Amino acid sequence: MDAPGCRSWKASRPRAMTWRPQYRSSKFRHVFGKAASKESCYDGVPITRSVQDNHFCAVNPRFLAVITECAGGGAFLVLSLNHTGKVDPHQPRVSGHRGNVLDVKWNPFDDYCIASCSEDATVKVWEIPPYGMLKNLTVPRKELQGHSRRVGLIEWHPTANNILFSTAYDYQVMIWNLDSPEAVIKNPVRTIRHHSDVVLSMSFNTDGSLLATTCRDKKVRLMEPRSGNLLQEGNFKAHKASKVLLLGNMKLLLTAGTSRYNDRQIALWDQDDLSEPLLQENLDGSSGVLFPFYDPDTHMLYLAGKGDGNIRYYEISSEKPYIHFLTEYRSHLPQKGMGKRHADTVKAS
Repeated sequence: MDAPGCRSWKASRPRAMTWRPQYRSSKFRHVFGKAASKESCYDGVPITRSVQDNHFCAVNPRFLAVITECAGGGAFLVLSLNHTGKVDPHQPRVSGHRGNVLDVKWNPFDDYCIASCSEDATVKVWEIPPYGMLKNLTVPRKELQGHSRRVGLIEWHPTANNILFSTAYDYQVMIWNLDSPEAVIKNPVRTIRHHSDVVLSMSFNTDGSLLATTCRDKKVRLMEPRSGNLLQEGNFKAHKASKVLLLGNMKLLLTAGTSRYNDRQIALWDQDDLSEPLLQENLDGSSGVLFPFYDPDTHMLYLAGKGDGNIRYYEISSEKPYIHFLTEYRSHLPQKGMGKRHADTVKAS
């Protein structure tokens, strides 16, 4: 990895992109989204009413997990991708948290392992039966106790098995090793304390050598996750970033948030220089949070807006103008949560 600031070039000023798409020759130019048929959808899923700016669902090649309403604690559903249709109101749930579940993430190394975090200040790791959920699951495989306030986000390390990152309203990012023999783990292997406010999002690059975060203090930080060392810190005055995404190993970093005039906006950055964006683009005046998803195999970026029915597609390149608008999927149904695994994208409406 290059040392911070060693690039010989630097954008003197951000390039403002116009809304009119700049068409060019691309094998993805005619990519389009299509809603699944009713027979391939789930009906009657009691999606959580929480106002957290999280995904609320997660998908892998076998299961779909959806955070749901639950009296007396927090819970989420695990639904088989092979059994769609009407969801039984008494569908078994994963319900071991004492507070609302705020985030769920599937283990990238194990399709039957999922982690959840909650307002009860804990992170729990669950083992889903190979045949799916036939009864309520209340006892986790691991329970992680270390945060002092509610845990809002979790992320699995993309290349190191059984390494989980969590961040809470105590402003700390904790790193957990699940290979520990204890069922209740109280001591993380490392705690990152660079943030002065709530962490809003976390993102790894492809090989897991870099971790990027956005924070409510309006700063974006780039860290080395193994040591916890801070590599770069950007303080964006004209761009309020809520979500961050490292674009594979392209040495580019994308943030989604709002402009100083509260327009929804994305910005692209050189990860070695966070002092000024390579480009910025205002999208619209909607108030819903933008969730970016990236496919490193096709270099395609998807922007899904929470509270609206739009999903925009872009192609990313390493040369100017970097971001190429392709097309847009539109629906009259507002999106509440989004999840992606490989080429499969699921939205909860």
